[in-house]
Amino acid sequence: MAPPVSESALGRPAPPLRPFVDRYVGYRQEGFAPGVHRGLPSQHLTFIVSLGEPVDIAGMPDAAQRPGSFQAFVGGLHAAPATIRHDGTQFGVSIDLTPLGARALLGMPAGELAWSVVDLEDLVGRPGRELVERLAGAPTWPARFAVLDAVLARRLDEPAAPAPEAVRAWDRLVATGGTVDVQSLAREVGWSRRHLSERLRLEVGLPPKVLGRVLRFERARRLLQRPPRPGLADVAAVCGFYDQAHLNREWRELAGCSPTTWLAEELLPSVQDGTAEVGSS
Repeated sequence: MAPPVSESALGRPAPPLRPFVDRYVGYRQEGFAPGVHRGLPSQHLTFIVSLGEPVDIAGMPDAAQRPGSFQAFVGGLHAAPATIRHDGTQFGVSIDLTPLGARALLGMPAGELAWSVVDLEDLVGRPGRELVERLAGAPTWPARFAVLDAVLARRLDEPAAPAPEAVRAWDRLVATGGTVDVQSLAREVGWSRRHLSERLRLEVGLPPKVLGRVLRFERARRLLQRPPRPGLADVAAVCGFYDQAHLNREWRELAGCSPTTWLAEELLPSVQDGTAEVGSS
């Protein structure tokens, strides 16, 4: 029996796309045991194109949405996990689309996609089908990333700009890893706390308090994936949790399990992460 295969690659988008897309992640895993992967909350929209079988989402972040299988899809920001079944093979590309980039590439604010998963072709029409077909025919990761550059660049539009206050608030939340106080943030941008919450929910998909939780969680996840792995108490302190118990409670709510359980499950490299960077510079 052939040994399992696991590879991943990072690509940097072409310069015109960089204000909207942080990176491309290519992944291929074959020969592993069938299992379940948790789609975790993140600061990016979930934008996946499968180059193998459709992605089988058995549980949506919003339990009111029915499960489904997708060759390519976009999911909005969410604060609960998705459940993805796989047969031991996962092959595709993930595009780290920023919420403020949704207007430029998808023609709508990210808030319209919050907590939902939408088939790419239903969202953008024929360019979605073209992207799947061209990626399927590309033989290497650099070639696939070049396809992404070409197809996504044609999607670029001059969208209605988000309010500068919303942009500043989002940038501040990201820069602080979600630790900035919401009342202080509202004062910084010149809005009331209520108005800030309403505008970020409409533009990004989640209000600032929930965004802060997601950003702290994501930072903790990344720290726990780095060797040598830090202790949970240290991660809690660095990421702005009150203590380890607070970290554990938040993790159970946002990931559906404890950090220890998640670490034991993550035997395969996550499709949200890459190792070797390739592509344009």
